[in-house]
Parts: sequence; structure tokens; C-alpha cells
Amino acid sequence: MTDTAAPAALPAAAPASSFAHIDTWIFDLDNTLYPAACDLFAQVDVRIGAYIAQALGLDADAARRLQKDYFRQYGTSLRGLMLNHGVQPGPFLDYVHDIDVSAILPQPAMAESLAALPGRKIIYTNGSAGHAENVMRRLGVADQFHAVFDIVAADYTPKPDAQPYTTLVRRHGIDPTRAVMVEDIARNLEPARALGMATVLVETNSPFSLPNPEAPPTALPYVQHRITDVPAWLAQVVTDLARGR
Repeated sequence: MTDTAAPAALPAAAPASSFAHIDTWIFDLDNTLYPAACDLFAQVDVRIGAYIAQALGLDADAARRLQKDYFRQYGTSLRGLMLNHGVQPGPFLDYVHDIDVSAILPQPAMAESLAALPGRKIIYTNGSAGHAENVMRRLGVADQFHAVFDIVAADYTPKPDAQPYTTLVRRHGIDPTRAVMVEDIARNLEPARALGMATVLVETNSPFSLPNPEAPPTALPYVQHRITDVPAWLAQVVTDLARGR
């Protein structure tokens, strides 16, 4: 992992008028709909290591090394386990997402903003639909989303592989030129932008937010806009769209 690059070099957040044409709003889930400070992935991370250790008969250190190796090589540890060890994804996903989501605070204001956005709202996550539903219920936004496109729907191929983005667009009849993707990991926005989507990076302190120093923020043409607070951004977008800005 590397240090997060300085955010000041990224393009500034756009006015809401940049989104007046949008009719499909695609949101990542973890560290996007809720703040990274909730640190839910720490729980998932521990459970992935424990599952690998038990499934493959490894000690904790060996399991963690394999977990991180597969994450770097395949995009998710699950993908590596499926390809190299025949691990069944269902039990894995059920186990690793059996976590406490109480660190997430309900967001009634965000629910109101989502309801006021014109068009469909879709979650696109490398996690499971069950995990997405748990998080959405905790946030109080479950009834604001039209669909969840999860790792199962993506045929277990994680972001940023381009294929599941194409599947998402086809399955939900999305015109990419009228869609925006909101995501906390910069590299996951590249395939979306290549399809013609508008892109919004949610800046966090996570080392996963930006790629390696070899690709500094100024060299990321697929990151069009940046924000730090999703609920505040949504509220501003709704206000400005209503005013016709």
C-alpha cells in the first residue's frame, strides 16, 4: 500500500449543472454511501483471513499473505480462491459479510436527497447483495435504490475489470452518456469513464482511494469530479437542479 496522494491536484468538484442530464446514478457501497471512518472493512478483512485459514488449513500468517496476494493479483481474494482452490463463493460471501454495521449512522437527509434525484439509483459493489441490503437498511435508504449490481451479478469478476461494467449497462438498459458513477476508489472509475459515464471520486484517507504514485492525480483523466461528503454533495445537487442551475 502507498500513501494517498495530495487531493488538491485533483479537478475541483463540479457544479450541480454538470449532472443535469443524468438519469441513472450509480453508487459504490462501502466507504461511499457511508464514511470510511466507520471502518467496516476491518471486520470483513479479519473474516476473510479466518475463512481462508479454515478452508485451506493454513495458519493465520500464511492465510493473510495469501489473502493479500490474491487481492492484488485478482482484485478480490474470493476470485483467487475460486480460480486456484475451487472455493464456493456463496458460503464465503455469507461468512465474510456477517459483520456488525452499527458503526453506520442512519442518514435521513441523504434518503431525502436520493428520493429527490431524478432518475434511477443503482448500487454497484464488489460485495454481496446481502451486505448491500444490510448497509442500506442501516442508513435508511433501502427504498431509494432501484437495483443492486453485486459481485454475483458480475459473475464474480470484480471492479475494475471492464466486463461487469458492460454487463451492468446492458442488464439495466443504461445509456452511459446519461449516467454518473460515484466511487471511492479511483481506478474503479476508469472503465465507467471509458463507457462515457460522468465520474465522481469520493476522497477518503484510505490508501486504496488513489492509485500508485506512478499515476499521480493530475494523470487521472477518468476522474472528472471529486467530493469528500456524499450526503452534502447530494443535497447540493438536488438544490441546484431544483433551481435550474
